[in-house]
Amino acid sequence: MFPFMKLASEIQTLFPELTIRENVALSEATTFRLGGPCPLFIDNPAADQLPALIKALNQKEMPFLVIGQGSNLVISDNGLDCVVIRFCSDTPDIKTDGSRITVSGSTLLDDFARITVEQATGDLSYCTGIPGTVGGGIAGNAGAFGRQIGDHLVSAEIINLDGDVQTVTRDDLEFAYRHSKLKETGEIVLSATFELPPEDPAILRTERERILEFRREHHPDWHETPCAGSVFRNVEASSAAERRKAAGWFLEEAGAKNMTVGGARLYEKHANIIIGGETCTAQDVWQLSEQMKAAVQKKFDLELTREVRFLGSF
Repeated sequence: MFPFMKLASEIQTLFPELTIRENVALSEATTFRLGGPCPLFIDNPAADQLPALIKALNQKEMPFLVIGQGSNLVISDNGLDCVVIRFCSDTPDIKTDGSRITVSGSTLLDDFARITVEQATGDLSYCTGIPGTVGGGIAGNAGAFGRQIGDHLVSAEIINLDGDVQTVTRDDLEFAYRHSKLKETGEIVLSATFELPPEDPAILRTERERILEFRREHHPDWHETPCAGSVFRNVEASSAAERRKAAGWFLEEAGAKNMTVGGARLYEKHANIIIGGETCTAQDVWQLSEQMKAAVQKKFDLELTREVRFLGSF
């Protein structure tokens, strides 16, 4: 057991401007609104503070986890026995220099998409409505409609788990479908620079509205309905899928859409999205995801890969 409470005051002394709270329910920090407590919660440090903060936590041998908006996380009902740092801001931090745009990793991805449309700085419209931060979007190579954010990245400033900062290029991050090297290393995006394809501003505005309407019709509104988006990644070309195919198709064919566990059930319009009712627990979501995975394995001899991250004990 780490002496979190004793060391909290030391961290606060080193970083008096930080918001540090003790014994915080992590349900506050995820869009699924699930999760037990963590001993210390540090909310939205500035990007230039994060390296020093991580170095200080390492020096004091305090385990930590950095999260963004928590839009693809399900955290155990037992919580996490570590410091949780939420690197996520409701205030966009975006700078434009000619055709290049630099954005903080803590900026919300949809805010970034919206501002590029409003300022006609290039086409990022396909990221419209995707929850999460820019940093999280880069780590998971977020995208939609056949496009992904890694395609337009020029460079990123990242910080490793020792608190050291370096600048990397798009090639360094080894982007693939819904994947980057950051998923393996755990490194955090402090800022990123993009060069977006140009497009007519009127077309961008129309496309953003079209995508927002599409999401309203097909996806739950996470502001009102607890969820974490698609549970499983779409299926790459294989013997069971001649081309990339939506995981939801396999799940629906396998009869998963009517599955429920406790307070967790499938969204009525999408067989790959679990939503939670009033009694839903994180364990319910885990068990339902296991049943969904098993159903597809049995019918298609195909193992689905999770897109949602489950953290803690399940």
